[in-house]
Amino acid sequence: MADRMLFIGWGAPVRGREERSLEVFNASMGLYGRLQQEGRIEGFDVALMTPNAELGGFIQLHGTAAQLAAVREDPEFQRMTVDAELCVDGMRLIDGFTNGGVAEQMALYTEAVAMVPQAT
Repeated sequence: MADRMLFIGWGAPVRGREERSLEVFNASMGLYGRLQQEGRIEGFDVALMTPNAELGGFIQLHGTAAQLAAVREDPEFQRMTVDAELCVDGMRLIDGFTNGGVAEQMALYTEAVAMVPQAT
């Protein structure tokens, strides 16, 4: 089961590049579908946000640390990222933890907290 995730978020399309942003979005859906079908990721989720000033939507790729590291090095993924950066504002890629990875991170945090003097 996937214990890592890659958050790919974006803001509003750059004015005048709205059509290109749709093309890149649709191409990315094809890429992520192929990655899942080939077993290179475990899956992905897509969300579109209601109008706000920050986040237009996001995609979460799910997989192992090795799978997601390999995706980041994939030339097609890198090209897709560059294409997206040229037509949407606020593009961001953030690594994170999910499922069993959350428990592992919380265990590390709990150990660290135990070493910090607590105010009484």
